[in-house]
Amino acid sequence: MKTGTKGAMPGKWIVMLFLAAAFGIAVVWVSGSDRRPPPDPNAPREYTYGKFTAANGMELHYLRTEPSNVTPAVVNQNVVLTPYYGINGGFFYQSDLLSIAVVNDVPVYPEKNGYGDGGANVKYARGTLVWDGATGALSVQVVRQASELRVFDRSRYWAQGGISMLPGDEESWEEQAAAENAPYAEDERLRSAAAFDRDGQLYLIVSANKGTLRAFREAILEGFGQDVLADGIFLDGDGSSQLRSRQKELKGDGRPVVQMLRLLN
Repeated sequence: MKTGTKGAMPGKWIVMLFLAAAFGIAVVWVSGSDRRPPPDPNAPREYTYGKFTAANGMELHYLRTEPSNVTPAVVNQNVVLTPYYGINGGFFYQSDLLSIAVVNDVPVYPEKNGYGDGGANVKYARGTLVWDGATGALSVQVVRQASELRVFDRSRYWAQGGISMLPGDEESWEEQAAAENAPYAEDERLRSAAAFDRDGQLYLIVSANKGTLRAFREAILEGFGQDVLADGIFLDGDGSSQLRSRQKELKGDGRPVVQMLRLLN
């Protein structure tokens, strides 16, 4: 697996300085079209950032961390423009979540009070990444409803819906992805995923360039190792593929997303 590095916090304010010589006045103009939140000295540090380019040309960026350091969270904003570090979450339509996103058996968007609140993978049973806080274990479970998830303690877990990756199954992963209605699998799109290795480390992965779902999966297996990865899911893609950390920002096409996987510490 390619190694990651931790870097210094980048300054992201776009500032232009004009000198009004005739009046001896310095005027500062700050762009408001793509305004980032100011640097936060208390932003998460318990992660490792890394990147690599696979043989097929896909450039992947990732955040490696403990699953206990992650939570699904509603943001209704482009990930780059939030005050948080992490990547985009599951599928959505307008303001409704179409993928499971729950914490301790509570949907992350309770204001919705039902449809679109994160309590279900709408229409399809889909691969759902589950962290069981009682056992410390990650798993991928194919379910429709959050109530179907199998955990030791329903007050100590989080779950994020997506599409099954099946890194150890070359024969049937595409069939399973099709059964879960993976969108635009054959198109050249930006991609994102969450996968975990056999030591229980979680990888939040976003591509910086476009590829098919197969090309994205191939790049992940090349970069992290098919024998190293235990399982994972594909998340929302295309312009929703977004990442924010100290070292790198990927804003997709600039669109807001409803929900993200957020680093806590």
